[in-house]
Amino acid sequence: MTQHLATDPAGRAAALPPLTAEAITPARPVDTAPRFRRAFTLDTGHGGVARATLRASALGVYEAQLDEVPVSEDVLAPGWSSYEWRLRYQTYDITPQLRADSSDDEHVLTATVGNGWYLGQLGWQERRRLYGEHRGLIMQLDVEYDDGHVQSIRTDTSWTASGSEILSDDLYDGQTIDARQRGQDTDQVPVRTLEVDAELMEPLGPPVRRQQEIAPQRIWTSPSGKTLVDFGQNLVGWIRMTASGAPGETITVRHAEVLEHDELGTRPLRHADATDRFVLSGGRDTFEPTFTFHGFRYAEVTGYPGELTADALTAVVVHSEMPRTGTFRSSHDLVNRLHENVVWGLRGNFLDVPTDCPQRDERLGWTGDIAVFAPAAAHLYDVHGFLADWLRDLDAEQRAADGFVPYVVPDALKYQDMPEEFQPVESAAIWSDAAVWVPWALWEATGEADVLAAQYDSMTAHLRRVESRLSPTGLWDQDFQFGDWLDPDASPHEPWNAKADRAVVATACVVRTARMVAESAQILGRDDDAATFRALADRVQAAFLEHYVDAEGRIRSDSTTVYTLAIVFDLLDGTRRAAAGERLAELVRQAEFRVSTGFAGTPYITEALSRTGHTEEAYGLLLETGCPSWLYPVTMGATTIWERWDSMLPDGSINPGEMTSFNHYALGSVAAWMHRVVGGLAPAAPGYARVRVAPQPPVGVFAEEITWAETTQQTPHGLVSVAWRRDGEALVLTVELPEGVAADVDLSSTFPQSEPAVLGAGRHELRFG
Repeated sequence: MTQHLATDPAGRAAALPPLTAEAITPARPVDTAPRFRRAFTLDTGHGGVARATLRASALGVYEAQLDEVPVSEDVLAPGWSSYEWRLRYQTYDITPQLRADSSDDEHVLTATVGNGWYLGQLGWQERRRLYGEHRGLIMQLDVEYDDGHVQSIRTDTSWTASGSEILSDDLYDGQTIDARQRGQDTDQVPVRTLEVDAELMEPLGPPVRRQQEIAPQRIWTSPSGKTLVDFGQNLVGWIRMTASGAPGETITVRHAEVLEHDELGTRPLRHADATDRFVLSGGRDTFEPTFTFHGFRYAEVTGYPGELTADALTAVVVHSEMPRTGTFRSSHDLVNRLHENVVWGLRGNFLDVPTDCPQRDERLGWTGDIAVFAPAAAHLYDVHGFLADWLRDLDAEQRAADGFVPYVVPDALKYQDMPEEFQPVESAAIWSDAAVWVPWALWEATGEADVLAAQYDSMTAHLRRVESRLSPTGLWDQDFQFGDWLDPDASPHEPWNAKADRAVVATACVVRTARMVAESAQILGRDDDAATFRALADRVQAAFLEHYVDAEGRIRSDSTTVYTLAIVFDLLDGTRRAAAGERLAELVRQAEFRVSTGFAGTPYITEALSRTGHTEEAYGLLLETGCPSWLYPVTMGATTIWERWDSMLPDGSINPGEMTSFNHYALGSVAAWMHRVVGGLAPAAPGYARVRVAPQPPVGVFAEEITWAETTQQTPHGLVSVAWRRDGEALVLTVELPEGVAADVDLSSTFPQSEPAVLGAGRHELRFG
């Protein structure tokens, strides 16, 4: 059993009593979301309440109240974990609520439990109840008195259950709330216990909370007569609504990310109904469907009594609690909107699990998405706690699968029938590499080796499994590979059919992964492992060069992605590296700066260009507005990053492919390059103990497109900011550094005659040219 340390009101660190509460569920069927109840009074003769701590979890999601007051601001607790191996609990200090008590007052603990991820729909095959058959509550209140006496109220068969106003709830389909059932004295039914292994219980990472409220921007009637609402931002959460009407009248709210032909565009949702229903009581009712969530910008409202006005509803933005760390702005409005779209994509998909998308019948923790996006995420937010918690699930799933890192974590796919094109289900480059790439991104962002230590067995197990899959040539040229998934030149119905050779992509990833594991071993003092994994990286690199790269630097399949990966993953020697850079730039120009890379190449292509002296081509890619490009969706009104460059076609119709999302963060990985190269701020040492200031402004045909940029980073050592602006032919650079952080300044790419400089703490202004 995990012991959770807490601090009592006097500031003394103290271990809480063991968590011995049982999981309970109604002994007889309850047709609604069950509400569990336990009344109690405080013990007498022990002085006042020194500390009161509530710990809670659920098989499902729960909302807890003490005397009808919520115990916290958390929602959708305890989130989604790999329930077979981890069941997380939350800890709340409710001392103030009990200290004002008169000893003979009766208190009531209640908790309502929804289906959540435990019982609700998961994946595109409409599978439910993947983890169990019954909702359950686990709760323990420990009240410590002045004399040291501890009173514990735990879930057991002394509790009762009843119905609630929540008639139905599902994360995909939505929630139905009947306001007529609120405050009703419904029949109490006994509860029974469920078997739950106490060893599975462990503390939760960052909780999910309401983060922001957004008012409607427009309410109007569609051509078919539907009432539509536009919130102006594609977001994740739900709508809070107030209404008055006759008892039993029902308001129906459907959600979607886009409009198509001036009507709600629901086809991309597939089997997710994304529909909430509110049944009126006859008085003035407020509804907030907190046992579901939707990805939406638009809503269709049917059955609202009277005229729907903006003051009747608001969109509530929900995601995991994470401090913002990185910002970026420039003189280019579309680029700024692109960056904001990346931020909103992260917010929408960092809801307890780093998901691929938040709206359709999927919402799974696809490992490939976070593998490539983790560096950008770590620029934008402090994601250490969030991703470290998710990595524990990855480790648990991997251990159960003999080292195989599944494509999604938690692994809901193992309970579904995988499509034929995914066979055989085996480790896959980038996707399974998340076991290594994500902790490495956290190490670079924080300089804290704890995540490397915690994930080291997972990292090495993945690498060893991949090593066992190499062919006798030393290449990873067997097994299913996603490859350069969603190549824009592939058919919308065949997202795996890319220009880039899958084996080239996979083998390049082996080298990168082996080097990261070797470096991690070195950091952790495992020198023998470090030498072993370096040798593996060298062998695979040699095989890559022998079989895939010719003497002139041409790489098999001769596409932008293979050159991008070979450059960024440092697979080429000087001569062939230069040739690869030239060929990559040539291909980019031939494509007229339209994006020609898929999932594997897109996160790294601007970096590959700027590393090889082709920053102008990188800016050409960044600033292009034709489809496919980063700015094409912005010109189409996007407020998040799309899954496909052409998720919406120029005529306003939705991409005909079955797999179309308007909120996928992976292609927003370019934000890391925007911070590091456009803004000019990057860590020179893990955790920004030292920083590199090296902005590379456009200097050729794109010079007038971006004339200033600024970026900030809240580091473990304090706030670092970098700003530059053009002043005629000169460039003015402003750098602010906290105490203890030095900056290496290098503008030689723009001003070759300039000398590198080292700056210390404080504000500095330098002029170049």
